[in-house]
Amino acid sequence: MILTEYFKILKTISKPHWFDIITLVKCSQGLSVGELSEALGMSYMGVKKHCIAMQKLGYFDTWRRPKDVGRPEKTYRVTEKLDELFPSVGNDVSLAILEAANQLEINAAEKLLFGFFRGQTEKFAFSVTGDSVQERAENLAKAREAMGYFSRCVYSEEDGLFIEEFHNPLQALFDAYPTLERMEIQMFEKLLGARVERSFAKVSGLTRYRFSLFPK
Repeated sequence: MILTEYFKILKTISKPHWFDIITLVKCSQGLSVGELSEALGMSYMGVKKHCIAMQKLGYFDTWRRPKDVGRPEKTYRVTEKLDELFPSVGNDVSLAILEAANQLEINAAEKLLFGFFRGQTEKFAFSVTGDSVQERAENLAKAREAMGYFSRCVYSEEDGLFIEEFHNPLQALFDAYPTLERMEIQMFEKLLGARVERSFAKVSGLTRYRFSLFPK
């Protein structure tokens, strides 16, 4: 029997606590064993054992995070080897269809993608409700979380209000058609009634998309 990469990974990591550890690390820019053990209520050595095992399999890598005082702290990050585990559209098929559309009409792919985002906006409008930008942002994050974006709404005095996501099932399409970034921003702005600034960071296999929100 030939297993897909998704099921190969799933078979390998089907061990107690591994999914919880991977989820926490995925939704971060790297976590130490101490941070993981505290979040999971597990022993330090137990978490360390799991992290080392996943590092040996190539699912985690490490780096030294500087600290204000003392030696840099070792943290774990997911690698690109885990990408197949997370939700993704059928990118090859989607890209082929869009390319074929462009062969029939100039800019046909962008027109189709614009229609897609318009449909997404209409769909989200039923659940993204609320009297404030923050309330609407929280509901949008919940809706996107259900679609595999690893999304959350965050507020801090330092950074203000923003939606943070750690996976984009459409990333292959975004890579091929950069105009999608603007379409996505426009969708957020219409749903939230706020100005939106999108930023992107990638380190090893970790990605973070931040949508900073500025009420109008």
